[in-house]
Amino acid sequence: MDRLYVGTQGWSYPSWVGSFYPAGTAAAQYLDVYASQFNTVELDTTFYAVPALSTVAGWRTRTPAGFLFAAKFPKVITHDKGLVDCAEETTVFLERMTQLDQKLGPLLLQMPPSFAATQMKALTAYLQTLPTGFRYALEVRHRSWLAEAVHAQLLELLLRQGVALCLVQHAWMPRLDELTSDFVYIRWLGRREDIPDDDFSHVRLNRDKQLDVWAEQVASYLHQGRFVFGYFNNHYAGHSPASVRALQAKLFGDQPG
Repeated sequence: MDRLYVGTQGWSYPSWVGSFYPAGTAAAQYLDVYASQFNTVELDTTFYAVPALSTVAGWRTRTPAGFLFAAKFPKVITHDKGLVDCAEETTVFLERMTQLDQKLGPLLLQMPPSFAATQMKALTAYLQTLPTGFRYALEVRHRSWLAEAVHAQLLELLLRQGVALCLVQHAWMPRLDELTSDFVYIRWLGRREDIPDDDFSHVRLNRDKQLDVWAEQVASYLHQGRFVFGYFNNHYAGHSPASVRALQAKLFGDQPG
């Protein structure tokens, strides 16, 4: 299915060697092997700093045609400055991401749990300044955004700006099913305390029932003609490559789309 992009949140996990990466795979080869299996990945590294030009060029050249990178906005924008007075940082980030060229996927504004609905004005002002030509998604983690009137206002804002509301599976917010753009952005997250040892070599938690529901949602989105981007983290079930394949199997049987 050429409108479905499902992958993991990052690829730099030594504990994947022997289960996802062949035994003996060097860290420098992780991305090459990863990109031979999946068609997209979410970059977590951009959350901590804007990557060097050489790093972005390496991502672009080491992955096959059709591969897409989703990327988080830097935390200086979302967490440190709360979307206020960060025009320069935004420009630098977007210019650097354009170096991915045809391999640039959506850009995620992952807001901190402290970013509440009282900051609607800042969110509105920031989204209105974002340049066109990119795919943006917004993830909110404060339950104040769920209040009926506020939530309606948020959805109206996102629809107006063409920004996707990130649909998230995690413990601290209810599962959403509201579309505000021509593409869908989904994140499957688990709790760190459920897998505290960071051994991500195998599945630790059974998520079949959740994935059955998600498979129905994803199939519906694809049937509507939407592009779907979805990313699993290791804490969701223990081994995110297996989570990707489990969802693909539920959607397409033994032949992932």
